[in-house]
Amino acid sequence: MSYRFNSEQQLNFKHNFIISMFDGGFFGFGMGFATFNTIIPLFVSQMTSSPLLIGLIPSIHNVGWQVPQLFLAKRISQQKHLKPLVLLMTTQERLPFLGLAALAWFMPAIGATWTLVLTFLLLIWQGLGSGITANAWQNMIGKVFPAETRATFFGSQSAAANLTSSIGSVLAGLILEMNPSNTGYAGCFLICILLMGASWIFLSTTREPLYALADPSIEQPELWSNVRQILHNDRPFFGFLLSRMLFQFGMMGFSFYTVYAVDIIHMDVATAGVMTGILLFTQVIANPILGWIADHWNHKSVLEIGTVASALSGGLAWLSPNMTTFPIIMILEGIAVTTFWTIGLAYSLCFGPEHARPTYVGIVNTLSAPAAIIAPLLGGWLAEISGYPVTFLASAIASLITGLVLHFFITTPAKNKRMAI
Repeated sequence: MSYRFNSEQQLNFKHNFIISMFDGGFFGFGMGFATFNTIIPLFVSQMTSSPLLIGLIPSIHNVGWQVPQLFLAKRISQQKHLKPLVLLMTTQERLPFLGLAALAWFMPAIGATWTLVLTFLLLIWQGLGSGITANAWQNMIGKVFPAETRATFFGSQSAAANLTSSIGSVLAGLILEMNPSNTGYAGCFLICILLMGASWIFLSTTREPLYALADPSIEQPELWSNVRQILHNDRPFFGFLLSRMLFQFGMMGFSFYTVYAVDIIHMDVATAGVMTGILLFTQVIANPILGWIADHWNHKSVLEIGTVASALSGGLAWLSPNMTTFPIIMILEGIAVTTFWTIGLAYSLCFGPEHARPTYVGIVNTLSAPAAIIAPLLGGWLAEISGYPVTFLASAIASLITGLVLHFFITTPAKNKRMAI
């Protein structure tokens, strides 16, 4: 397949690709010691047994990542150089882990209640920090890499991140098995922030083309007027936005898998760490493969595969899983998460003209935030009143509905149709 590089992309492609792998690798390694689906929920479970509060943990991160993006779109579109903005903003998604390390260390002195409150405040800071970074970073990637390589890039970087994260999660499980007290969690969070510092250094060496996505001299339409116009005129994009909302409900059971395994199946913490390692290793394999397939075939069809994997994962979890079936559940979750994030990120950059790309990216993330808030709350509420299996069944049904919307209500943008190999 021939790629349509501009001169700067061609000159810097190899450099940017390599340093992005190191950036993602160190970031993922750090996150392995502070995962939102395993380590932090286990830390919070030391202070509360509420499924509702535990279910909020990934929700806070996801919502924080989504909400700010649309409101920064105009500023981002008029920046000739996005890297300084990205480097400044990304510190706000990394520093909270240093706060978590300090909080875990001093938990006996602070007490469980205040530790719980401060933990959630730090998680909100971290989520919003990731959100103010996300749109600028995605558009920087859009400038650095041509359209026909983006799913492959996102897949490869995610693979690097998930490979190191799987190692980190296993090591974190061993640390907590040997030292399950507050100091074990403090050590995990401290390792996380150190590794994220290394990631920031590699990110700072990105070579970005110097031009603004939109001409700042041209009057830009009012934000909400522009949003309404896009949603009214671009029906495929509206369908894509709807599928992103529904997929949140399809994945709402994922954040409860580990807690369910430890509390109900009586899985030990070290084995839970191994299960997370299986999940992340699955994403290591799935990310580059599905990214390559999406670039050479069709983003929408790969997303449909993800909804089927999500439905099967939830369905198996509903059918009273045991130690034998749990790895299969985690593998299917890994495929679903890969398609939602990696392929979804690449697909969102396929809609609209280049000068409007920050607005499109902002719309698809910010307007799907309410679903990201409601889904885990619904999952936690169902688990609290009816048990975790009901949450898993509801997730499976929502995944199937998402697949139907993708298949029947979305037409692929012309520029996303695959070039002949």
